Amino acid sequence: MRITLICVGRLNREYLPLWRHYEGLLRPYAELQVLEVPERPLKQGLQQARTKEGAALQGLLRERADLVVLDAKGRELSSEELSAYLAQRKSAGQSHFQFVIGGPAGLPAELLTEADLVWSLSRLTLPHQLVRCLVVEQLYRACRIERGEPYHY
Repeated sequence: MRITLICVGRLNREYLPLWRHYEGLLRPYAELQVLEVPERPLKQGLQQARTKEGAALQGLLRERADLVVLDAKGRELSSEELSAYLAQRKSAGQSHFQFVIGGPAGLPAELLTEADLVWSLSRLTLPHQLVRCLVVEQLYRACRIERGEPYHY
């Protein structure tokens, strides 16, 4: 399974230990690639930042990959439901999954409508840096669940 995380902004150093931990746990289960687009200053306005970031994100998408977009208004999934979603898509022939994580300005509506799944980690507002770490942790957990391996540690 190939996973591409397409993110707005670079990961801040305070999140790096958490990121490295879960990235290391996920790597035996999936080929992981991270692509980043620059975060636009919010002083330009939310809509302009969202539009520019969205265009940059759009340019990195691959047609044949499943597109999962993270958004607070998306569908909340349990770890088991995420694992089942990925397993179902893999059994349908999909091997490449793209996860798009926006920045503080959010994502443009076009990306949300193109997505195969709009996924919400929580109804809470979370920092996009933390979301990146949580997504990798949940993907690791989903892989373990699919294989019937223990995933609580």
